[in-house]
Amino acid sequence: MKKVAVIGLGNIATRHRHNLKLLFPKVKLLAMSASGRIPEESISDCDGIATSIEELIKAQVELVIVASPAPFHASHSISFIEAGIPTLIEKPVTTTVKDAKAINQAIELHKTPVSIGYCLRYLPSAQKLKLLLEQETIGDIYNAHIEIGQYLPDWRPSKSYQNSVSAQKKLGGGALLELSHELDYAQWLLGPLKIKCSILRSTEELALDVEDMVDIFALTELGAVTTIHLDFLQRKAHRQCSLVGSKGRIDWDLILNQLTLITATEETVLYSDPKWDKNQMYLAMLDDFIQMIKKNEHGCIKFSEAISTISLIDEIKQQAISNQPSNTSK
Repeated sequence: MKKVAVIGLGNIATRHRHNLKLLFPKVKLLAMSASGRIPEESISDCDGIATSIEELIKAQVELVIVASPAPFHASHSISFIEAGIPTLIEKPVTTTVKDAKAINQAIELHKTPVSIGYCLRYLPSAQKLKLLLEQETIGDIYNAHIEIGQYLPDWRPSKSYQNSVSAQKKLGGGALLELSHELDYAQWLLGPLKIKCSILRSTEELALDVEDMVDIFALTELGAVTTIHLDFLQRKAHRQCSLVGSKGRIDWDLILNQLTLITATEETVLYSDPKWDKNQMYLAMLDDFIQMIKKNEHGCIKFSEAISTISLIDEIKQQAISNQPSNTSK
């Protein structure tokens, strides 16, 4: 790689610039803000500022990462795809099914390599769990419970949470979109989900114009009951998944990067690496995308999977209880 670009100047864009420089120390990296403004602040791991997508295409970048707010992903990525420039789009792929389908149409027409940044699939315990389920370690799955919670003001302590993308509807915020990693891996592990009931809530505690709690009740194609809880409120970060099957239960702690098998006779830690550097997920994802570009063997997320996730989000919104209270007291 000689020349690459990253769209967006937020935290995740900063991580991607840093990682591109780690993988390709001599690469020329161009950055562009989501709006095309020239930033007043210093931009790390950056060799130049672009003010338009056309400028980047003319510069003949060989790879672009679109890490702008999700509502802008379609407008930012389609031109690169049409120009044949491999594009890695941060999650969620878009905020609407319409935009996701527009991107997909461009991919099908131009055959440009495109993947989506659901990096949790590259967590070692996630890949181990995927293999265990394929090997039917716990037999037929009857129930799955997925939960993530973390206090939004603690996400980025140096910045007011109310000004973050996560807190603003116009920028694709809200727990449902921001925490869609859980929806992606749920269908990756369990297959397509059918939403039976969903509840979206906004509390007075954070005073957001988006939901800060989501509860979902769904069924897999084989009838396993799946519950998913997402929130911006838990003071101590919590991210776990439990799978109950005919032969036992697997508890997955994503923060500890640990898998525990519980059977009638014993409890066994199948995988544990709590000190693992989470940036390795992002590096592995980026390296996998490079393999996709080279047409080597890879495990990149198919765009059809990204559409499935955004379609699931749309279904969750439609199924949300219509008479739910708009506010919940502390």
